[in-house]
Amino acid sequence: MTGPLPLPYTDDIDTGGFWQAAADGRLVVGVCLSCESVLHLPKAYCHVCGSWETGWREVSPTGTLYTWTVVRQQLHPAFPAPSTMVLVDLDDAPGTRLLGSIAGTPELRAGMPMRARFDEAVPGVRLVQWEPADAPASA
Repeated sequence: MTGPLPLPYTDDIDTGGFWQAAADGRLVVGVCLSCESVLHLPKAYCHVCGSWETGWREVSPTGTLYTWTVVRQQLHPAFPAPSTMVLVDLDDAPGTRLLGSIAGTPELRAGMPMRARFDEAVPGVRLVQWEPADAPASA
């Protein structure tokens, strides 16, 4: 049984820039424009220097697999089991990790190269997912 995907709030003040970039097939991270710290989770102020001058920086849609877990019990109609939840450390922003889901139970190993995939959930909204970098590119 599958159902409609839960969708992000694409106009959220803190995360809207991430979703706007994803809709264009780009990956961005929140940054402080004063001290250049990565702000993850994105927020309107810098937790390092206290500045309210924040923005977005495009990063490579690549990373390394930090960890994963296999979900064998379907918890939501939109997410059939089995699936694998992955946590990927971004190459261009070390220590910044993004979550994704891969259908099934692929062969994975910690530290393996990953690449982002931008899946269209509904027109104008793309979700950032991850796949092994050596896998054939998804359509």
